[in-house]
Amino acid sequence: MEREYMEFDVVIVGAGPSGLSAACRLKQKAAEAGQEISVCVVEKGSEVGAHILSGAVFEPRALNELFPNWQELGAPLNTPVKRDDIYVLRDAEKARKIPDFFVPKTMHNHGNYIISLGNLCRWLAQQAENLGVEIYPGFAAQEALFDENGVVRGIVTGDLGVDREGNPKEGLYTPGMELRAKYTLFAEGCRGHIGKQLLKRFNLDDEADVQHYAIGLKEIWEVDPAKHEQGLVVHTAGWPLDDANPGGSFLYHLENNQVVVGLIVDLSYSNPYLSPFDEFQRYKHHPVVRQYLEGGKRISYGARAITKGGLNSMPKMVFPGGALIGCDLGTLNFAKIKGSHTAMKSGMLAADSVADALLAGKEGGDVLTSYVDAFKASWLHEELFASRNFGVAIHKYGAIKGGAFNFIDQNIFGGKLPFTLHDTKPDYACLKLAADSKKIGYPKPDGKLSFDKLSSVFLSSTNHEEEQPCHLKLTDPSIPISKNLPLYDEPAQRYCPAGVYEVITKEDGEKRFQINAQNCVHCKTCDIKDPSQNITWVAPEGAGGPTYPNM
Repeated sequence: MEREYMEFDVVIVGAGPSGLSAACRLKQKAAEAGQEISVCVVEKGSEVGAHILSGAVFEPRALNELFPNWQELGAPLNTPVKRDDIYVLRDAEKARKIPDFFVPKTMHNHGNYIISLGNLCRWLAQQAENLGVEIYPGFAAQEALFDENGVVRGIVTGDLGVDREGNPKEGLYTPGMELRAKYTLFAEGCRGHIGKQLLKRFNLDDEADVQHYAIGLKEIWEVDPAKHEQGLVVHTAGWPLDDANPGGSFLYHLENNQVVVGLIVDLSYSNPYLSPFDEFQRYKHHPVVRQYLEGGKRISYGARAITKGGLNSMPKMVFPGGALIGCDLGTLNFAKIKGSHTAMKSGMLAADSVADALLAGKEGGDVLTSYVDAFKASWLHEELFASRNFGVAIHKYGAIKGGAFNFIDQNIFGGKLPFTLHDTKPDYACLKLAADSKKIGYPKPDGKLSFDKLSSVFLSSTNHEEEQPCHLKLTDPSIPISKNLPLYDEPAQRYCPAGVYEVITKEDGEKRFQINAQNCVHCKTCDIKDPSQNITWVAPEGAGGPTYPNM
C-alpha cells in the first residue's frame, strides 16, 4: 500500500527521558557545528508524559551534562531528598529499621531529588521543541521500516479508524504514515514491541543473559500536612513478599503535601495465585506505611513493567540504521533503584554517535559502532558494571543473604568483585504449578487505604477507542483455558493490575477467557509473565491508554 511519508535525519520512537535527551543532544550538537539535523519524536501517549510512570528519586548527573543551567530553565526538580529510611517488614505489623551503616551505598540518596518523571519529560519536551525538534504525541509507531538490504530506515505509524476486524471505518480511516530516517533510535521503554521485533530479527540478545523484569504499582496521595515530611524517602523489603516472591516498596514525600507510594514485585515470582495489585493494597495497611496515608486522599494510580536485568541482560545496542536506548535497551541500575539518569545518558551517547555520523556527511544505514565504544568508555557502563551482581544476588540468595552479599559487594568492594553472577531462568518460567502452590486469601479493600482494580483504573484516566482490533494478541486463543487454567489457574486474571483478563463461567459451566482491552494501562506485564508466552502486546491506536497527570 502506498503511504504518505515524511523524511528526517533522525526519527526517535518514544518521548521518555532517553528519547527526549537524545533529541535535545542532537540539536545541541548540530547548533555547535553550525549545521542542521532534522529530528522527529513520535509518542503513543495522548501527550508527552501521559504514559510515563516512575517512583521517582532522580539523580541529576545526566541532566547536569545535558542542560547545566537546568535550574535557570525551570526544570521541575523541587524536592531534594532530606532523609532515607529503610525497613525490613517482618509481618503485617512488625518492622525493623536498617541502620544507615548496613545499607548499600547505592541506596543512599543525598544529592538526589524526588520528582514526577512525567513532569520532567514534559519539561524536556519543551526544551527539545525550543531547539527545533518536531514532537508528535498521539501517534503510535507500529513497525520498523526496512529497505531492500534489511537496513532500518524509519518507522510506520499505526492506522487510525479501523474496526475490530481490521477493516477501514467509512469516513474515519486514515492510514499510518511512513516516517523515513537516516537513523532511527528506539526509546519505547520497557518491553518495547518494536524493540522485541528488532531483537529477534538481528539476534541482538543471543549473547546476553535473559532479561528480567518487575511490575511497579504506584499511587499519589494528598496527606495530612501534620504527617507530611517533604524530602523523606522510605524503602521497605520483606512483607508482604518473600524470597520466593521477591520485591520491595517505596514511599516518597513530594511537595504540596503529596506522597507517592508504590510496590515493586519481581516478575520472577513463583506462586501463580499471587496478585501484585492486591499485595500492594494490603501493604498500605502496614503501620510503617499507614502512619503517613491514614486520613489522606488517593488521587492517582498506575502500573508499569520495569526492565531490571542490568548489564548482564543487555542486548547488542546497534543494528544497521539504528540503535536501542533507555529501557528498550535495559539501562536501569537496579542497585540504585533508578533508571532515569541512565536512560538519559544512553540517549545522549547515541545522539553523539548519530550526530557525528550525520555531520561527517553519512547517509545512514551503517552500524553505529561509535555508540557502543562511547558507552563502554562512559560512567554509565562503569555504573552498570558495578551493579551487575545486585539483582542476581537477590534472586539467588534471597533478601537477607542477598542483601548481605550486596552490602559487601557495594560498600567494601565498590562493585568490583572479580566474578559475575548469572541468572538465566526467564521470569515466565519461574511459576510453579497451581497444584504445588498455596492459595492466597486477600482481604477486601476498605475504601480508605485499599481499593479495587476498577476504581483504580478509573483514576489512571485510561481510555481506548473501543472499535479497534484488540492490541493484546493471543498466538493460540485456546491456551488460556486449555493449558493455563488447569496448570496455573490462569494467572493473567491476577498478574494484570487493571482487570484486563477474566475467566468467565458460562451458564452451561463452560469457561471462557475474556480480554477487556479497554482497561489496559500499557504495563506489558502480560507480555512478560504469561507462562505459555502466548500474549503479545502491540500498540493500540495512538492516544489510547492511560493519561497520567504527574506520575
